[in-house]
Amino acid sequence: MPLPDPADAALRVDPRDAVATALRDLAAGERVRIGTAALTLGEAIPKGHKLAVSPIAAGAEVVKFGWPIGRATADIPAGAHVHTHNVRTLLEEAQDYAYAPAPAAAAVPAAPRHFDGYRRANGAVGTRNEIWILCTVGCVGATARRLAERASQRFAGRVDGIHAFPHPYGCSQLGDDLDHTRTMIASLAQHPNAGGVLLIGLGCENNQMDALLAAAPGLDRNRLRAFTTQMVSDEYETGLAMIEELVALAEQDRREPVPLSELVLGLKCGGSDGFSGVSANPLVGRVADAVANAGGTPVLTEIPEIFGAERILMARAADEAVFDEIRTLVEDFKGYFIAHGQPVYENPSPGNKAGGITTLDEKSLGAVQKAGRAPVVDVLRYGERVRRHGLVLLEAPGNDAVSSTALTAAGATVILFTTGRGTPMGFPAPTLKIASNSALAERKPGWIDFDAGPLLDGEAADAVTGRLLDLVIATASGAETRAERNGEREIALWKQGVTV
Repeated sequence: MPLPDPADAALRVDPRDAVATALRDLAAGERVRIGTAALTLGEAIPKGHKLAVSPIAAGAEVVKFGWPIGRATADIPAGAHVHTHNVRTLLEEAQDYAYAPAPAAAAVPAAPRHFDGYRRANGAVGTRNEIWILCTVGCVGATARRLAERASQRFAGRVDGIHAFPHPYGCSQLGDDLDHTRTMIASLAQHPNAGGVLLIGLGCENNQMDALLAAAPGLDRNRLRAFTTQMVSDEYETGLAMIEELVALAEQDRREPVPLSELVLGLKCGGSDGFSGVSANPLVGRVADAVANAGGTPVLTEIPEIFGAERILMARAADEAVFDEIRTLVEDFKGYFIAHGQPVYENPSPGNKAGGITTLDEKSLGAVQKAGRAPVVDVLRYGERVRRHGLVLLEAPGNDAVSSTALTAAGATVILFTTGRGTPMGFPAPTLKIASNSALAERKPGWIDFDAGPLLDGEAADAVTGRLLDLVIATASGAETRAERNGEREIALWKQGVTV
């Protein structure tokens, strides 16, 4: 993707594009330069929004990123504002897919990089050494939180942290919905950032302790303590005694240098704006490529936010079997929308639109930039854990908390979260917030870990990528994220089925 000249007023991502993105607020009648061309604006264009660089006829496809992002609903003259008032999605139209692999992008060799991580008994590597308190059921969620608060005070400084991750589910659930809750908690319990896990149940819930433990075959039982609160006289006394045992084990763990191939990197965007797809997301894609090229595992999720861009990922499938898995995943997720009587294109959010994103097609084409150019080697269903190195696609919805929890459960030990609007949220794995624009980074320094805005000012992509990769390695080696500093740590589960 070309970087803007500092003198440009707008950025045209691809020479085939019919639109450019305003780099600042532009006034009606203003004469603006876009690359070697110049045009007069017929109306004001807000920062981050699109303007037509050439006339677009009614019914014609509107192209950005070199791909269609929608269809014009009226004639759009050059210099006009291009947005929801004159463009509609293409996702209303029938879609079909065929296996057509693109030439594989050449991996760029790079100097070996390492981070200081915690090597676990099963060979996985964590970036934190924490005690996690997990619940079979929401009934004991408050108990888990109080236990974490008391244990954090009593055992302060002995491990990287003691955190509770309650949720409201685990009872009055049936079938697949109950299985999903059980699988997610079991996957979280096996996470390498947990040097010890305390699992708390009530006793009478649908999500029974024994069944949950059976769903976690990779769990280090030496680092697990579990009890049901109905069967003990004092749940706090019992819980604190068990946490003390876990702390005594975990505090003996030490960081050691490990290659970047051991990193599982979650890729997420939330509160996107018109710059997300041209600054922060491509930046994360370059870091994801660096990790994949080193033998590591970037993980992309938010399946509704690849609708309209799924062919890009399908063309990068490592083989036809992976292509079939991507196609099935996309079609299943569209079926999920349709089964609930919802259109598959009911996205972007109001905040996305205010930031300049017009259609889900456009949002998706920007979102998949986070996946870089590496081949897709595997497809995981919700709750499954990574099983091979390379770029992986994970089933989860676009919701920030649900998808980031799914990334953690899949094994992500650091999450890169791009945003154009900002959010304070944090998740079990250390989460780096990357602003798409410098104004956000300056306005919310307590939320934002990294500013991708210099890319919009013409700074070299290699320099900015190098700084972000350095931050990822520092974070994996123990440097605190803003969300961790702020105590923003939570999970959310995907509720799909019947509540009894």
